[in-house]
Amino acid sequence: MYTLQVSNLEPTHPVHKSPGKSILRILYPQRTIPQMRWSGSGRWDLSLSRVAILVFGLAIFGFGDGLIIASHIGNAPWSVLAQGLSLHTPFSIGECTFIIGFAVLLLWWPLRERPGFGTLANICVISIFIQIAVDICPEIHNNIALSLLMVFGGIAMVGLGSTLYITTGLGPGPRDGLMTAIHHRTGVRVARVRLAIEICALVVGALLGGTLGVGTALFAFLIGYSIAIWLGVVSHFAGANR
Repeated sequence: MYTLQVSNLEPTHPVHKSPGKSILRILYPQRTIPQMRWSGSGRWDLSLSRVAILVFGLAIFGFGDGLIIASHIGNAPWSVLAQGLSLHTPFSIGECTFIIGFAVLLLWWPLRERPGFGTLANICVISIFIQIAVDICPEIHNNIALSLLMVFGGIAMVGLGSTLYITTGLGPGPRDGLMTAIHHRTGVRVARVRLAIEICALVVGALLGGTLGVGTALFAFLIGYSIAIWLGVVSHFAGANR
C-alpha cells in the first residue's frame, strides 16, 4: 500500500498578469475590423443606438480634422484640398469639405457602388464639425509645441472617430467607397488605389494654396496606426464577444 505525502506540497496561488502587459495587449494594433455590440448587418440596418454611435464617431472625426487645420503646420490630405478650394470660392472649409464629399460620392454611380446611411452622414457631420473646430480653436502661430500637440490630438481623435463609424457597418465614407469601387472594377490593389487618390487630393489642394507641412506628414504616417490601436481598444471593451 502506498501513502500520498501532502505535507510538503506548496499552496497554489492564482497567476496575476502584469498590468503593463495587459495595457500593451489592449493597445496592440488590430489587424482586422472587429464586430462590436453595435455593428449592423447592412448599410441601412438602423437603430437609435447605432445611429448615435455613428454620429458621435463622425463628430469626433470632424473635430479632430479641424484641430489639425487649426494647428497651421499642415492639414490632412483632403483638408488641404478643402482649404485650397475655400481660398478661391466664397465657401468655408467646412462647406468645401461637404462639396468635395458630395462630388466624390457622384463618382460612385458609374462604378456601381451604392451608399449607405453612414455614407451620407459622413459627408454632413464631418463637414459641420470641421467648421466648428476651425471656428472655436484659436489660431496658433510660432508655437510649434502647441501646434504639434494639436496635430497629435487631432490624429488620435480621427482614429477614434473612424473606429466608431466604421464598426457600425452603415457604409463607408465617400473616399473609402471610391477606393473599394475602383479596386473591384480594376483589380488594382487597395493600397495603391488609396495612395493615388490621396496624392491627387494633396497635389491639387497644395496647388490651390492649402496648407501642406509637418502636420500633413505626421497624419499620413500615423493615421493608420491610430485607427488600428483604437480598433483594439474599443474591441477590448465593447467587442461583440464581450
